[in-house]
Amino acid sequence: MSLLRMLVVNGKSLRVARTGLLVCLFACVVSMPLFSQSEEGAGERKVVTRVEPKYPPTLERLYIGGVVRLQVNIAANGTVESAQIVGGNPILGQAAIAAVKQWKYAPSSHKTQQVERLEFDPHR
Repeated sequence: MSLLRMLVVNGKSLRVARTGLLVCLFACVVSMPLFSQSEEGAGERKVVTRVEPKYPPTLERLYIGGVVRLQVNIAANGTVESAQIVGGNPILGQAAIAAVKQWKYAPSSHKTQQVERLEFDPHR
């Protein structure tokens, strides 16, 4: 018996499948960040002092590169309060976090969050 036919014949299975789908959709919505700005967002704060990340020697030697995305929490005075890896290689991400925590942003009247994108290219 096909799965579709089983779902149509057995109403209880259809309810279970529908409930499972709703639970999955709910989990996806709940796991999204509550507040973030897009990488191209108009309200982003400008970096005043930028420190370049140190390339991990092993990854550079093996020509492993990539893009790391960090969610950065910025205090009103422009200092970085925290940064978390949103995407990318975790080893490169640690190097990116160490650098971004030294960055200084333009002051603002309130705390902000934004996503920063750092590229690691071993061929530079």
